[in-house]
Amino acid sequence: MHPLELLAPAKNLECGIAAIDHGADAVYIGAISHGARVAAGNSIDDIKALCDYAHQFMAKVYVTVNTIVYEDELEKVEALLLDLEHAGVDAILVQDMAIVEVMRHLWAEGRVTMAIHASTQTDNRIPEKVAWLSGQGFSRVVLARELSIEEIAEIYRQVPNVELEAFVHGALCVSYSGVCYASQFCFRRSANRGECAQFCRLKFDLTDAEGRQIDKPRYWLSLKDMCRIEHLQQMAEAGVTSFKIEGRLKDVNYVKNVVAAYSQKLDEIIRHADGRWCRQALGRCGYAFTPNLRKTFNRGFTDYFVSGVRKNIASVDTPKAMGEYVGKVKEIRRDSFNVAGTAAFANGDGLCFFDQDKTLKGFRVNRAVGNRIFPQRMPQELKPGMGLYRNSDTAFEKALAGKSAVRQIPVKMMLRTIGHNISLLMSIVGADIEVDVQREIELQKAQKPQEENMYRQMEKLGNTHYVAEEIHIDEQTATIFIPSSVLAELRREAVEMLDRKLAAESDKRRRTRKIGQVNHLPMPIPSIYAEYSYMFNVANHLARDFYAQNGQKGVGEAFELAKGNQKQKCVIMQCRHCIRQLIGYCSRDGKKVPWKEPLSMRLPDGRTFRLGFDCKNCQMLVYAG
Repeated sequence: MHPLELLAPAKNLECGIAAIDHGADAVYIGAISHGARVAAGNSIDDIKALCDYAHQFMAKVYVTVNTIVYEDELEKVEALLLDLEHAGVDAILVQDMAIVEVMRHLWAEGRVTMAIHASTQTDNRIPEKVAWLSGQGFSRVVLARELSIEEIAEIYRQVPNVELEAFVHGALCVSYSGVCYASQFCFRRSANRGECAQFCRLKFDLTDAEGRQIDKPRYWLSLKDMCRIEHLQQMAEAGVTSFKIEGRLKDVNYVKNVVAAYSQKLDEIIRHADGRWCRQALGRCGYAFTPNLRKTFNRGFTDYFVSGVRKNIASVDTPKAMGEYVGKVKEIRRDSFNVAGTAAFANGDGLCFFDQDKTLKGFRVNRAVGNRIFPQRMPQELKPGMGLYRNSDTAFEKALAGKSAVRQIPVKMMLRTIGHNISLLMSIVGADIEVDVQREIELQKAQKPQEENMYRQMEKLGNTHYVAEEIHIDEQTATIFIPSSVLAELRREAVEMLDRKLAAESDKRRRTRKIGQVNHLPMPIPSIYAEYSYMFNVANHLARDFYAQNGQKGVGEAFELAKGNQKQKCVIMQCRHCIRQLIGYCSRDGKKVPWKEPLSMRLPDGRTFRLGFDCKNCQMLVYAG
């Protein structure tokens, strides 16, 4: 059976534990520095606590060390890697090749055992690049979000020896990851340093070469959120090993709901897969709520380019969360209105709608009586017939508060007599892990039936992560008097031994991956790298040496280090999303454009960004000026 992994985000320790409890096979989390979300750092102590918790279920913990590294930070990063190793981290996600060099050095000295995964920030869109990364010692590659299932399958066909990780849910970056410099250019906040200012969520005018407005100001680069829950089986068949949920800045309720939904879906797929797949981690989850993806933060959903087709992927009217559609406004009174639909409402719900100018407006429900809504303040723009969305569901949030899931590892227990010993054999269902605890006792015939008490004592696993799925008591043992205290001791010792065996097995798995030798070959890159050499994102001497050893020519200095005049007229975004296609003028359709090229986007402060269209590669470029 091939193991499948549901990989969940963790803003902090609370979110990480919630992710494990709700069905994640692995969690990714940021350390105190050099993660690609500067606002989501965590202490080594918290990361160790998460590792200890996750490893009880054979789940894994990956830490993001996926920013570019400046020269004066190299020693600090090496110390961080050693701290993460000691905390029990299973793998790190990496963008800067300097970290590969540091890891290889530490591996040679026997000081680390962590695997390295190539972050999506390394711009992984072609089979040749994935093969090259595998040759540098990466055991896993996180694929570009823009890839279709067909493109993923081709990568797996050409590079079957490396694990493939792909995003399935959450916010979308409009640019290929790792080669977006808009935030740095405009706000001196580098996406490659974890400080993205979300340039793509701003409103722009769209103008032609003569300054004429093509369309009203809109959020031209803002995309809907990804949701590929209905494509998980296709992705698994295409070679995806790990299904990644985006959201290291999201709260714990987002993690609970989304992880539960995807975990249930993966379990359903596996049940009907005739033994082809299994879950990577141990444990089964019971939920105190029904997952619903539309009830947590979303900008509307898109499966993005999963089928290779651009279809309704943008959210150009608002970059904000809309939530779930709950019906249309029907009758409006002075202080209330009613809704045509079947949704139930509660006091405190957050509702929103698009006014006649397609501007998103929101309000809070003060009181709900059936389908009649009494807002705290009646929105003046609200009209009959307008669609209504709920972006904050009070009842659902209440259901997620507190303990909303329990994860347990099913075990089989066999109580038997071996010579003069009583034996308790405990094994984990679906795993080759078992323990045998024995006690020598005087074998006395019982004066009354003992089976019921024996079953009751064996079932007492409530303060552990285990649950008894099967309990067998052999015929001879069922006739023997065994004090309840002895049965309890057997059970407790078996649990402790099983815990230790699980920990040892988890540690053993951590130590099976090694960083391979360098394949001294130039990195396969898109042709645009040759023209804009800052796209290698090199900010230190180790990364420069790395590429030089691989025979890579023309490697430039990172965009963040370049002088101001070097940044003018350069490419700051590469997008598979295309504005021309969005407004109905894809060049492949042969439709003549009614404007004079080039198109440009303009911010309210007058800053302008020219658009280029690389139709051969089906790509839109955003230029700095």
